[in-house]
Amino acid sequence: MSADSQTQSVQHERFKETVLHSIHLESNARMVPFGGWDMPVQYTSGIIAEVSAVRNTAGMFDVSHMGRLEFEGVGAESFLSSILSANLPALKIGRGKYNFICNTAGGIIDDAMVYRTGEEKFLLVINAGNTEVDMEWIDSHIAGRSDFTLTVTTGDTAMIAIQGPTAVNIVDSLSNGEASKIRRFRLGSAVVDGIPATLARTGYTGEDGFEIIVAANRGVKLWKALRTAGAIECGLGARDVLRLEAGLPLHGNDLSTETNPFEAGLGRYAYFGASNYVARTALRSISESELPRALVGLKMVGRGIPRAGLKILAGGSSSANDTNVIGTVTSGTHSPTVDGGIGMGYVEQNHSAIGTPLVIDVRGRLVEAEVVDMPFYKRS
Repeated sequence: MSADSQTQSVQHERFKETVLHSIHLESNARMVPFGGWDMPVQYTSGIIAEVSAVRNTAGMFDVSHMGRLEFEGVGAESFLSSILSANLPALKIGRGKYNFICNTAGGIIDDAMVYRTGEEKFLLVINAGNTEVDMEWIDSHIAGRSDFTLTVTTGDTAMIAIQGPTAVNIVDSLSNGEASKIRRFRLGSAVVDGIPATLARTGYTGEDGFEIIVAANRGVKLWKALRTAGAIECGLGARDVLRLEAGLPLHGNDLSTETNPFEAGLGRYAYFGASNYVARTALRSISESELPRALVGLKMVGRGIPRAGLKILAGGSSSANDTNVIGTVTSGTHSPTVDGGIGMGYVEQNHSAIGTPLVIDVRGRLVEAEVVDMPFYKRS
């Protein structure tokens, strides 16, 4: 065995693998550790080509590493109302809602999607890198409850996202037209290429498409069927560019326990009407207070990329001394769709208005930027 092969084997033993891991290797994907998993960051075509595929036709992503939790029983709605910022009594069967798992101070432990799959049954999809922290938080609130069951189905299923302007047509062609009957932010069932599947018409790219859940032993078959039907294999690199172009935050960068939904500009997803919601008091107080900072969209005027961690300075600054620092970049990349450097960051409230000129310290080089409205890209 060569030294490279030995290194790769050690890496694969150290991190968890999705059920699609072998097919990523067959496709010569470049693998990287992400959230405790060995995941494809890009395929041989490269990140720019993958981004283009999603924007112009359809791309697919292995998202099997994301946590999938099923809650069922008479107490499921009440319990989830105590830990999620979603109005669950108003959520109808087959519908999904973006929401937050917040701590008692209103800090964001995770952002998630919750779907009502039955009268007393829910599916909660959480971020891979936060799964352990989320489970600790959930378990600490389950103590003493016996009126519902929690089943973790992450290892028993595969989850594939197919996104792009032709994504719905591709899945339709494999499901006798059943896929397109599921509307945006809805969840339903269909047989895709002979495989029983749960389809959520949601995604993380700013494009239409589905997140498809199937039994783990059918994941490879579904991946191959979607690829044959025209979907391009895409990795985490393209996914990050796409979500940033669409103005979608990433937990660990733009969201954390040190941030709250309101300063992130996502207060509309912070429902705190449930009397037993653990973050109710904190979120109500935050919503009624003046926020010292805000998450804003950043577009470079000069040449440069606003990478996470870079200092944001007041417009017109000629030096990077601390008195000029008004914020920090939390996400940034070169956008092939916008053809320029874009990013997100938290800035002092009086510098957050659209059109406000800023300066970003790019490794000692001061580059002009401005606050812009998000998303950076939206399909007309």
